[in-house]
Amino acid sequence: MNQFSQIILSENINQFLHKIEVKNIGFTQLNELFFETTGIVDFFNDIVEFEDFKQHFCNQNVKIDTISRTEFGDFQTNNDLSIRVVKRIISQVQNPTILFEPTFGEGNLLLAGLQEFDSIERVIGVEIYKPYIWKTKFKILDYYLNNSSKNKPIITLYHESIFDFDLNNLAKNTINDKILILGNPPWVTNAQLTTLESDNLPRKSNFKNIAGLDAMTGKGNFDIGEYITQSLIRNFQNHQGSMAFLVKNIVIKNITFDQKRNNFFIKNLQKFHFDAKREFNASVEASLFFCDFNYDAEQFCHEVNLDKKTPFENTFGWVNNKFVSVMEDYEVYANLDGICPFEWRQGVKHDCTAVMELRKDGDYFFNADNNQIELEDNLVYPFLKSSDLKNKEVTEVRKYTIITQKKIGQETDYIKELYPLTYQYLKANEDAFDKRKSSIYRGKPKFSIFGIGDYSFKPYKVAISGLYKTFSFTLVFPLNDKPTMLDDTCYFLGFDTVEEAIITHRLLNHSITQNFLKSIVFLEAKRAFTKDILMRINLLNLARLLNFVDLDLDYSFQKKWDKYVQNLHNEQLTPQLSLF
Repeated sequence: MNQFSQIILSENINQFLHKIEVKNIGFTQLNELFFETTGIVDFFNDIVEFEDFKQHFCNQNVKIDTISRTEFGDFQTNNDLSIRVVKRIISQVQNPTILFEPTFGEGNLLLAGLQEFDSIERVIGVEIYKPYIWKTKFKILDYYLNNSSKNKPIITLYHESIFDFDLNNLAKNTINDKILILGNPPWVTNAQLTTLESDNLPRKSNFKNIAGLDAMTGKGNFDIGEYITQSLIRNFQNHQGSMAFLVKNIVIKNITFDQKRNNFFIKNLQKFHFDAKREFNASVEASLFFCDFNYDAEQFCHEVNLDKKTPFENTFGWVNNKFVSVMEDYEVYANLDGICPFEWRQGVKHDCTAVMELRKDGDYFFNADNNQIELEDNLVYPFLKSSDLKNKEVTEVRKYTIITQKKIGQETDYIKELYPLTYQYLKANEDAFDKRKSSIYRGKPKFSIFGIGDYSFKPYKVAISGLYKTFSFTLVFPLNDKPTMLDDTCYFLGFDTVEEAIITHRLLNHSITQNFLKSIVFLEAKRAFTKDILMRINLLNLARLLNFVDLDLDYSFQKKWDKYVQNLHNEQLTPQLSLF
């Protein structure tokens, strides 16, 4: 297939090529002519490209190949958004001399920068997908054919992965220039690209140095755009200049969060919202991230809509060593930010849904394949997932699960002796357990689960979904004298008495708690609620602000309330193996 098969030459370019009689021009002569016209160095890198282009020029009636690359997180910036982005930052970027775009794609952002900044002397672009390079070159050619009097910087476009490109060398060679880094890196995670068998990945994927169990259970997964953004900031933070990047909101949150550790020399961190669904048809929250280089490090970020010329609508970042989502509101509720006296836990992790999750019809259990299963009842427990935590209270379930261990690492041989039907079912599905990809199961007993301990068997629980964007906590009751289990997308506190659970449930659902959480939670995160977030709720300080009447509890709770508050004073967190 001809490497120009995705290129449609404009009428303007066709007229120009006919005028210069491109069929009769040699390789070197045409490169020189294109350089004079566009500023692009080595428009054709070799004679093969040159000959392929001439063949394409002579056969433009061939079918144009179009390939979707959205599965690689490749969402190309349209012309309109590109112009809006550049116009939004133009007042903040004073006369840049170098424009650098590390993943320039079809070139719309790069071209917008060329159009709006007359001070640009050099353009440097990097792109791994060759058809995009040609599209960009011909867009630039078309632009200068229509605007021949416009400033023509020297333009160098590299066919290379940004992960292989020598950023350090570029930084050294441009230290005396004023740089504008403009771009739209891939909106995809390293795990997704690995699944797609892409080789366009950073060599050291664990760039945040996440160690141990956190890395094994998913915290080592990261956004490729975040990796690229941090790499650029690290290399160019001592330059005069700025960065403007279209990235997912979670990337901007993480960049700001990591400022506490990285202390990059960046200032004026700004987040400009736009509608990613409208602009890219992407079901993700994204914004324009902007910052200036070579300033004392700032650890907060301002937010406003991309198309509004209004004051900032919100500021998030670090306040007194606490990371918050709404600084103004947080100041009102900062007293509640501390350490929860009780330890929040994550639910059961088994990574074997088809085998372990069951439904019950009468006296019989059925698995995901709708096969009737014969089991002893002893290891089967009522089970809730995030989608089940919609109401204030849960007293019934739609699913059940098999709990093979009472603590992590417990041997499971006992199942064969005590519960032969259950063992027979698990053994028949042994392959499904062996295929579990997570390394946490390696070297563990057969049919092992995680997120299990004494806390799992507490009869009463107060739980919240980590995935759903609601601030409502659910009171979970036992069912048929068995504690109800939750899956690993849920977080919970366990209690021995219903009174403790009810009081905690009322405290957590009080408007004061809700408003505090809204000031520290980032809803764009894959998990809005995490153990780290929930452990910040200082229940003791909350109880000091309220009393049992404020919680709509009747006077029969007065003594129980007094005892509960006293227990909060006395509660001491004991060291526990926290796996999630």
